[in-house]
Amino acid sequence: MAMQQIHQSKSSSKVLGQLRGKRVLITGTTGFLGKVVLEKLIRTVPDIGGIYLLIRGNKRHPDARGRFLHEIATSSVFDRLREDDLERFEAFIEDRIHCITGEVTEPRFGLDEEACGKLAGELDAVINSAASVNFREELDKALTINTLCLENIAVLARQNPQLAVLQVSTCYVNGINSGQVTESVIKPAGASIPRSSDGYYEIDELVRLLQDKIADVRARYSGKTLEKKLVDLGICEANRYGWSDTYTFTKWLGEQLLMKALNGRSLTIVRPSIIESALEEPAPGWIEGVKVADAIILAYAREKVTLFPGKRSGIIDVIPVDLVANAIILSLAEAIGEPGRRRIYQCCSGSSNPVSLGQFIDHLMTEAKTNYAAYDHLFYRKPGKPFVAVNRSLFDLVVSSARLPLSLADKVLKLLGNTRDLKMLRNLDTTQSLATIFGFYTAPDYTFHNDELQALSARMGGVDKVLFPVDAREIDWELYLRKIHLAGLNRYALKERKVYSLRASKSRQKAA
Repeated sequence: MAMQQIHQSKSSSKVLGQLRGKRVLITGTTGFLGKVVLEKLIRTVPDIGGIYLLIRGNKRHPDARGRFLHEIATSSVFDRLREDDLERFEAFIEDRIHCITGEVTEPRFGLDEEACGKLAGELDAVINSAASVNFREELDKALTINTLCLENIAVLARQNPQLAVLQVSTCYVNGINSGQVTESVIKPAGASIPRSSDGYYEIDELVRLLQDKIADVRARYSGKTLEKKLVDLGICEANRYGWSDTYTFTKWLGEQLLMKALNGRSLTIVRPSIIESALEEPAPGWIEGVKVADAIILAYAREKVTLFPGKRSGIIDVIPVDLVANAIILSLAEAIGEPGRRRIYQCCSGSSNPVSLGQFIDHLMTEAKTNYAAYDHLFYRKPGKPFVAVNRSLFDLVVSSARLPLSLADKVLKLLGNTRDLKMLRNLDTTQSLATIFGFYTAPDYTFHNDELQALSARMGGVDKVLFPVDAREIDWELYLRKIHLAGLNRYALKERKVYSLRASKSRQKAA
């Protein structure tokens, strides 16, 4: 269906009809996904009643409005809006964007009781995309932002029975479960946790136990040692209950908290897989920062990593950010139009358009070898070595075998007066560090399904399928990985390289 036809038939869009005049609170708009959701709402849903943004002030901009105008509204994510109609964009910001200075982790978001009640009464829905995505976060911090603060969302919802809550989670709440992962409540793969008759897991006692362990660590350590012990505690507890890292463990806990707190009310949980650069909107390749897969790509491009633990035949589930934003908006419209239910949707590619880790690597390596000069912020020179994925036991053997002689050589050189670490040893440490953080995601033993999300898209109809596409089958992985994603990384995520010039240096010396 041509876009001209879509514009002519927007009146038949169920999504636009449900969102017309509605007021939505969004948390986490300082983050990557939050910005894309905000941009899409502004551009595609002009009749929305209002968008409320909960933003924490900082030293430079203590109030939310100031921080929004200087740190969010200036983002390149809005370039298309500015280019298409700058006046309309500025008018929308002035009339429809309401900034609230607050913190999602504080009771009532830091607002007084009256202000919080007034806010609850004004809203039709909340999209919570605030989270700590640090896989090795200190347990107390991860528990606060990914789990406990959701009680504050629930408190807001209790003040307005019609309020729809949409929680952005992750497919990886699946933990170390293997096999087919459906859009349902996930059973822990580790130590037993009691389950309620309503389907969710009872986590109150577990949270108290975790808080006791955190308090015990705090009583015994301080400074950097305390930080490390809290990171180690998070990983240990995550592993005990069936997760590879603190992030996914605390996100699963957050799902259970909300399902209990909002039992019988409108709650939608949207679980994306690995979110990467935009397929099409707001611009092909748009991205902010370095994501999961990108950290490994960047390390390879900078010649720090050539070997990594991974399963070449395993499906690495990557999903472009615009498809995730569309899934959020589709499910938001449904929750507002058909309230009172709990729904879970997964936004992923593994079941409908799988790409294996081997294919993922091969596409990127082919582009790196044949066209590296086009990505000048990413590749400083043509890659000299291939990127190789091997099973974990072989990886550990190779790394441990190489580390001992390199460590000895490094010590000898330092005794002889060399103050810098041996480059090969630094690279090995980088490889080990990345493998520790991301190794679980490159050896997948599961397939995420999103039949329910596809059914939602079908129910919304043809117009909304074009306006808010969520179907991963539309992704041409070779084109996306080779031409869209690498170009996006180079253009949006990486800063221009500062090249040292000997001639410029001499000129400065003469001038001095």
